[in-house]
Amino acid sequence: MGYQQYGISPQLVERIKLKMKNPAVKERIKKLIDGVSKSDLQDKAKVRRLIKSSAVIMNEHFTPAQEEQFVAFVIAQKIDPNNTFHLIKLWGMFR
Repeated sequence: MGYQQYGISPQLVERIKLKMKNPAVKERIKKLIDGVSKSDLQDKAKVRRLIKSSAVIMNEHFTPAQEEQFVAFVIAQKIDPNNTFHLIKLWGMFR
């Protein structure tokens, strides 16, 4: 799996996936990422801010090292939120 190459543990991913099944958490995350563009997801500062905000919403506490792993992962994926193929690829990676 791609995220494991960045040092992100499968246990953490499973815990976050479980939290995302909560409709209230899911809606708050959707509102957070509404309007995010491809260029936003290539900006380290913006990605870091999104990760920190997401952590607060999900009541998670990430170490600085974990935050760096997440930032590196997101930037390396070159995600375009308006490209359905990119979103399907991500969905497949985390299903």
